Amino acid sequence: MADPELVDVVVVGLGVGGEEVAERLAEAGLSVVGIERDLVGGECPYWGCVPTKMMIRAANALAEAHRVNELAGSAQVQPDWAPVAKRIREEATDTWDDKVAVDRFTDKGGRFVRGSGRLDGPDRVRVGDQVFQARYGIVLGTGTRPSIPPIDGLADTPYWTNHQAIEVEELPESLLILGGGAIGLELGQVFARFGVRVTVVEALDRVLAIEEPEASEIAAAALRADGVTISTSVKVERVSHDGQHFTVHAAGGVQLTAEQLLVVTGRRAHLDELGLETVDIDATQRYLPVDERMHVTEGIWAVGDLTGEGAFTHIAMYQAAIVVADVLDQMRRTKGGPDPSGTASVVGGAAGVASAVGGAMSAGGATAAPGSVPRADYRALPRVTFTDPEVGAVGLTEKQARERAINVQVGYTDLTSSTRGWIHKAGNTGFIKLVADADQGVLIGATSVGPAGGEVLSGLVVAVHAAVPLSQLRHMIYAYPTFHRAIEDALRNLK
Repeated sequence: MADPELVDVVVVGLGVGGEEVAERLAEAGLSVVGIERDLVGGECPYWGCVPTKMMIRAANALAEAHRVNELAGSAQVQPDWAPVAKRIREEATDTWDDKVAVDRFTDKGGRFVRGSGRLDGPDRVRVGDQVFQARYGIVLGTGTRPSIPPIDGLADTPYWTNHQAIEVEELPESLLILGGGAIGLELGQVFARFGVRVTVVEALDRVLAIEEPEASEIAAAALRADGVTISTSVKVERVSHDGQHFTVHAAGGVQLTAEQLLVVTGRRAHLDELGLETVDIDATQRYLPVDERMHVTEGIWAVGDLTGEGAFTHIAMYQAAIVVADVLDQMRRTKGGPDPSGTASVVGGAAGVASAVGGAMSAGGATAAPGSVPRADYRALPRVTFTDPEVGAVGLTEKQARERAINVQVGYTDLTSSTRGWIHKAGNTGFIKLVADADQGVLIGATSVGPAGGEVLSGLVVAVHAAVPLSQLRHMIYAYPTFHRAIEDALRNLK
């Protein structure tokens, strides 16, 4: 067996977060080995954020064309999936080839290894017969994979995950979707707008269950308007496939049948594949807990979905910046002297931001002193479901805030009552909902639903992240006539 090869850093898993860490450390002059068994870049560019938004853009164009009849004359629309599939194949994924991403990493000085990396004791990673010894540390970014529920018969059927749904060249006539979260609703609306008969099956009593109930109602209504059947509180007992159609057998004798079945019921990390036992870490956990600097344990960091902080590209990138700063700071302290790259002074957030302590807001948090390492702060984590209308949210929901015994104020305004909503007319459904801590006088959560719900959210994220006093938010000038001006109405309605 060959002796371990000494390098500065080993990154296991080059998804969004791992790729960012590996590239930036290589740019800083470290010897970096990046290990990936699938595609460099992970889910986002190949089966997630990028291709799904291309699909949504195309589906929304169809919807807007239909709205011409209400606003500007008449139009006839004939959906065609072929150009969408072609764009995903050629523009987004290079037919699911990661050569460009691999070359980008190696051009920055990194060393790429294709394979499955496993921890092999402290500071060591094994890939096949190769063993690397990390001088400064190991970064884990192996992400998650679809979590398939243990439904009787399901495993024996040719069901889809998000991979097959994105790669599809010819659409089925009908589609059952197990899972009424963001992915299920986004894909369900897209396929319905291209003429597929879609049924969304959700075990809970509403879709988008992590969001405000008002957002769930609007999202469900929007999909129903596109012809989607929404079935909630459904307990699936068995799934069968006769060679042509799927049948979902639910409690109470309910049966749902379609040509294809898409399962999007969540994702999970596969920690048992990482060799965590060799460094005394429990591999039976659902996710890999990390501290404020993404430390799993001494000399090991984790980024992205693996950490359980949210399956979002922006979380992975945020965490990656923290890891890069921490690794470079550790290198500087080990060698002595200043950080020559300046990267270790990058901070993930404003200096002196307010942080949540026991449910209350207090000044403190990350500092921006040169050479300091940022600490993760997820209070203002933004999330967007890219249905039409978009559902953007940040921070706590009203229910979560009340469960924390916060003195809650809620402000709500219907987007259609705003000037811009009235002007927009067709497709103007939405609202702004604000959740405030009355004792502290700051926003702790907000939801923005509407044609530009995700974009309007940005200002609300700043307000929550920086704990901008409500008095200042009320005294701002909001451009007229914009969708974001509805925030002013919601502030006025706080009670």
